[in-house]
Amino acid sequence: MDRCPHPNCFADDNTTCSLGHIRLDMCPEWKHVSNSVVPPPSDSDQMLLPWNGLAMGESDLNFVSGKVKPITVCIVGPESSGKTTILGVFYLLLGRGALTTNANPFSNSYTLAGWEAVATCLRWKPGQPPRFPPHTPSGAARAPGMLHLGFRREDGSLRDLLFADAPGEWFQKWAINEQAPDAEGARWIARHADVTLLIADRQALASSKMGTARNDFQLLAQRAVAEARGRRLALVWTKGDVDVAPAMETQIRKAVASVSSSVPEFTVSVYSRGEVDAAHGFRELFAWILCTKRAVVDLPTTEASAHDPLFRFGRR
Repeated sequence: MDRCPHPNCFADDNTTCSLGHIRLDMCPEWKHVSNSVVPPPSDSDQMLLPWNGLAMGESDLNFVSGKVKPITVCIVGPESSGKTTILGVFYLLLGRGALTTNANPFSNSYTLAGWEAVATCLRWKPGQPPRFPPHTPSGAARAPGMLHLGFRREDGSLRDLLFADAPGEWFQKWAINEQAPDAEGARWIARHADVTLLIADRQALASSKMGTARNDFQLLAQRAVAEARGRRLALVWTKGDVDVAPAMETQIRKAVASVSSSVPEFTVSVYSRGEVDAAHGFRELFAWILCTKRAVVDLPTTEASAHDPLFRFGRR
């Protein structure tokens, strides 16, 4: 597979060109790889932006974190459990103005093209009904694709959120062996996640392979709970329209009870459940994510030996 020769560019993995080019055939670095002819720019005065709208890679995070470190939200679950669908529904509800309140209005996103790629399958098209997003490929990436959303707080400040779209294979291998060579992406998530959504797939837990699904969840939950280290964690039941035996639900809850007896639970489904609107569960979950606050750092009190506060520490 051809790779961009620039050391900090991952555009060939469908992320951002480090030089700001929207199209790879306009990049002089990529020209040497693809042996294609670079068309001259239509406007010699055009300004290149440090993002191209696609999902961001690890090297792009410095750009987003330049002012304030964003809240990183990671969805942990097995393959085909509904992780990408949650992201797609978030985006569609946000576009309809049905996800946030006036207290936290939407401000901006550097990855609108990436969000569109996730949500496009959930839209109605002429002659083509909506369908679930395709399986997220694992590949050889060492970090997940990051989707950005920015919101304006009541005090006028901005809050940035980054949502990690990661394949379930990473987590399944990570649950079995934390140091597995092909679980580097899952380890990256464990290190950087401010909010972890632990997915329980109700369809799998009610299928003929419910025993395997239960064991896989318990193993993954044990790993995710241990790595959370006090950071925010929620249990999210996906495909909430599917009935699961009460005894199975109890076992799933016990798997996360070791971190806290009050781990919040959310149930989401793309189908309405009785009088409950399908969007209700997604709105509740997103509201919980949006209220995340970083832990305050408490510095030890010391006696100042001078009037200059810069000399409060490191001076005898």
